[in-house]
Amino acid sequence: MILRRIVGHLGFDVVEAEDGQAALDLIASNPDIPDLALIDWNMPRMNGLELIGMLRADQRTRQMTLIMVTTEGEQSQVVRALAAGAHEYVIKPFTSDLMVEKLALLGLVPTGASR
Repeated sequence: MILRRIVGHLGFDVVEAEDGQAALDLIASNPDIPDLALIDWNMPRMNGLELIGMLRADQRTRQMTLIMVTTEGEQSQVVRALAAGAHEYVIKPFTSDLMVEKLALLGLVPTGASR
């Protein structure tokens, strides 16, 4: 809900999926590729790391910006997510300002944008 509010206020159209497989199905059924996916590591059916791998393996979704947003804070988990293709990694709990900062760093919102 927090992420929905943050990215919604920044002008993103938000679509949610209950797990990685549902997200993959949703993206596959849509002719427009999303600019951004905020991915939780811990999801049923297909976890976030698996989802990143599937998105990176598909030519159609390879260029999507992917941010892992999770409670998994161990350095090895961060390295695995980034190696799999995540652009950024945010550990919960996080602030709105941190998410805006990460999105600005990736060029998705103007620097200095407010939440």
